[in-house]
Amino acid sequence: MLQTLQASDLSLNDVETKFGLKECRDLSFFPEWHENLPTLTEEERQALDQIKANFLYLSKWPTTEEVVKLVVLSPLLSMASFYSPPFRIRSETSIQLSLEEEDKEVRGRIDVLVLQDQLWVLVVESKEASFSLKAAIPQCLAYMMAAPDITRPAFGLVTNGSEFRFLKLVHGQVLYGLSELLTLQRQDNDLYAVLAVLKSLSELYR
Repeated sequence: MLQTLQASDLSLNDVETKFGLKECRDLSFFPEWHENLPTLTEEERQALDQIKANFLYLSKWPTTEEVVKLVVLSPLLSMASFYSPPFRIRSETSIQLSLEEEDKEVRGRIDVLVLQDQLWVLVVESKEASFSLKAAIPQCLAYMMAAPDITRPAFGLVTNGSEFRFLKLVHGQVLYGLSELLTLQRQDNDLYAVLAVLKSLSELYR
């Protein structure tokens, strides 16, 4: 009998074991998050400062996943031109992924999926403000494993509004990498780096 696993219930060990994935910590594996990033304009920096201020204010109260999407994620995707051609956006996209040599499948719903034709440019998994990104990373990796084009790297972003981590998955090598943690709790505004990475990925897939 086929057993269904929910992506949200998977641990990092589950994902690594079931899909044969290994983490690569070599900086050269994932240069897209820290090398040759675009310079932001003063207007963009001011907009990001306002986004940070808005979210930190709202996070004084219980903050839902929908607030994270509305206040932080949506403006970032817009500023990175993911709402413009040639990209398309889907939300709450269902995935179903069979596991080799196991009578099991993984199911879940991707919060935000950015596509270019049949290429998944970015899989975004967002959580409420009090949620740890540690639990979101294996869920996002499972979704990235379902990307239709396995000849090109898949990228992901997990966020709870105040923390952000980018992910890269190379199917052919069965390797994944993680960016450093970017957080709004620092004095500097790490949203500058988040937007720079998003803009870089946007240009990469145009």
